[in-house]
Amino acid sequence: MKLSQESESRIIEMAWEDRTPFEAIELQFGLNESDVIRFMRSHLKLGSFKLWRSRVSGRATKHIKIRSADVSRGYCPTQYKHR
Repeated sequence: MKLSQESESRIIEMAWEDRTPFEAIELQFGLNESDVIRFMRSHLKLGSFKLWRSRVSGRATKHIKIRSADVSRGYCPTQYKHR
């Protein structure tokens, strides 16, 4: 599947976000978790990929089925502060 540069950028952004589950990426772009891992491996530098993998491995908020019911949105309320 050929993705636009804008779509590739958005997938990377969503994958880095702590509260955006892999299921949301799959719903929007058709990439399941293993596809996202493969995508990130091919689009990030090795050090960035290793950092990302260590960050998302075991993170409950990246999976809808194991995340807390308290996490109801894709971002923390303090993430986007209006000035």
